[in-house]
Amino acid sequence: MNAHENFLASSEKNMKRRPRWWVIRGELSRSTAWALSIAGLVLPFVVWWAYTALGLADPLFMPAPQTVLLRVGKWWSEEGLIDDTLMSVYRVLAGFLASAVLAIPIGLYVGTYKPVQAFIEPLTDFIRYMPAVAFIPLVMLWVGIDEGAKVLIIFLGTFFQMVLMVAEDVRRVPMAQIEAAQTMGASRSEIVKMVILPSSRPALLDTLRITCGWAWTYLVVAELVAANSGLGYAILKAQRYMQTDKIFAGILLIGLIGLLTDQAFRWISRRAFPWNRK
Repeated sequence: MNAHENFLASSEKNMKRRPRWWVIRGELSRSTAWALSIAGLVLPFVVWWAYTALGLADPLFMPAPQTVLLRVGKWWSEEGLIDDTLMSVYRVLAGFLASAVLAIPIGLYVGTYKPVQAFIEPLTDFIRYMPAVAFIPLVMLWVGIDEGAKVLIIFLGTFFQMVLMVAEDVRRVPMAQIEAAQTMGASRSEIVKMVILPSSRPALLDTLRITCGWAWTYLVVAELVAANSGLGYAILKAQRYMQTDKIFAGILLIGLIGLLTDQAFRWISRRAFPWNRK
């Protein structure tokens, strides 16, 4: 038996010893995936609870989980949590949807036509590195301090990234599909509508899922602009009064809403593109 055969035999023996799912890009059963996901979510909270329960943290700077939970209850019953949440959801969705409406067609043409890519991509690359918070003074001058300013900040934080990601999704469409359509006599517009766009839809939905998460990260920045409601505003207000439990509560609520949004996108992807699950 040569060295190559010894290596293959050793690898096969090691594979038999390990759990079947402990392989590179292996598959997990539904129950195993759920168990690991729940464990990954619960473990940080257990560590947090243990750290505070043992008295290792100053409650002023790191409140216990039960204290944060009580603050959420008080926020719900006395301080307008529902109104704050709905206002933040509106701002994020408005900015995100405005980005998607413009970024998807622009990114589609950037990824399809080289002249469009050469004209638009350098400027988009340049602007996307500018922090959205730096635009706040200009936004206040351009659109005032009403809801439009907050929506515009979220739009600026997601639009340019989305254009480049959509263009990259479009460029991943196999050239063989495009050449086959050209051989059959399809026009350029027909190729875009009937080949490129349908082929890139699963990747486009993933791009929307990722950029929607980015939109939530810009919420606190957006609510710096003369806000008087919203989860980000509540966090900033709690900072002024050293209400650390409310800061934790606001951060966790934003994370929870973001997680639910992410799972909604995943559910839509599984239903719309079942062949793409692997």
